[in-house]
Amino acid sequence: MNPLDLFRMDGRTVVVTGASSGLGAGFARALAHAGANVVITARREERLKALAEELREIGREPATVVADVADPEDCARVADGAVSAFGGIDGLVNNAGLGSAVTALKETPEGFRRLIDVNLNGTFWMAQVCAARMENGGSIVNVASVLGQVAPRFPQAAYAASKAGVIGLTRDLAGEWSSRRGIRVNALCPGYFDSEMTAGEGDLLRTMVAEQSMLGRFGEQHELDTAMLFLVSPASTYVTGTTLSVDGGLTAY
Repeated sequence: MNPLDLFRMDGRTVVVTGASSGLGAGFARALAHAGANVVITARREERLKALAEELREIGREPATVVADVADPEDCARVADGAVSAFGGIDGLVNNAGLGSAVTALKETPEGFRRLIDVNLNGTFWMAQVCAARMENGGSIVNVASVLGQVAPRFPQAAYAASKAGVIGLTRDLAGEWSSRRGIRVNALCPGYFDSEMTAGEGDLLRTMVAEQSMLGRFGEQHELDTAMLFLVSPASTYVTGTTLSVDGGLTAY
């Protein structure tokens, strides 16, 4: 067997949330290149349409569903749409999320609840509805963050709490579903990457990464795509319940 063949996703259907921009759009492109049937979902319809056109240009015909993962009914629509379009679900990349940088004393109940609702609750709702439709097993990749593992360098209590919760949720779901349902569940923890979420952070963040990570730079999309493909594909059939950090050595300091 050629080990590289294990990274192929031909004939497999993967749902990608938060696919309208940034890391999620990159994940969808990578999966399409690997041969997957891709179901892309996010709140911004026009951006989903633009991404769908990109994927068609590389020979894939994606399904698109406009949805807010904080709404369990929307999550069910996404899963049903995947089954309707491709007959089932083999993988989920749980990427949808919000960022924040508010000091704890100034955080509002509404802001904290909204972020937890999307980043943590939405991750669970999507995992729940997709797992229920993975009749032949599958793989779920929950996108967490290194800020769920180490203390943030900036005030991000809500974000850090949500991502730490995703890591804990991942371990529990892996314990529940891996042996009983054949569904592997892992967490992918990015460090700092160029994306819509980090675009407005300025030089201070880049200086921190340069000084406090081993590689001293932001990551590039393809460096995260390959880690995602490893976790969602047959290349990682003996990996479940784990947390994979792709952070240039940030958490090692």
